[in-house]
Amino acid sequence: MRDHLAYIIASVSRQLEAELAEKLGRDGIPIEQLRILSALASQNGLSMGDLAVQVLVDAATLTKIIDRMVSEALVYRGPSPKDRRRVLIFISAKGRTLHTRLSKAVRDQQRLIVARLDTKRAEELKNLLVSLSKN
Repeated sequence: MRDHLAYIIASVSRQLEAELAEKLGRDGIPIEQLRILSALASQNGLSMGDLAVQVLVDAATLTKIIDRMVSEALVYRGPSPKDRRRVLIFISAKGRTLHTRLSKAVRDQQRLIVARLDTKRAEELKNLLVSLSKN
């Protein structure tokens, strides 16, 4: 199995996620919450469906996470400016501050990965993985 590309990719992904989760765990923030904050910091005001796709979480799980994040005042629900019947998720000021602080861990991990590979090979790997993605 160790020769199968899918296995190697999954194994490396789990390793990298575990490393990042350990750093985030010091602040009590699950990696899914960081992904949500990152998505909203990039594009504030997303539907639950769009957010679920971007953060790699199924809809039922996302609802539970968003409920928790709302209670922690990291995000809030609000009507769409274009269609008041639609509910969107927005990052709060507290969520944006937390995201800014936690982004250092992501940047540090990125630097470590690039250092392990070197800049050219890291860019090649990124391009290869993007080409595999269906998104």
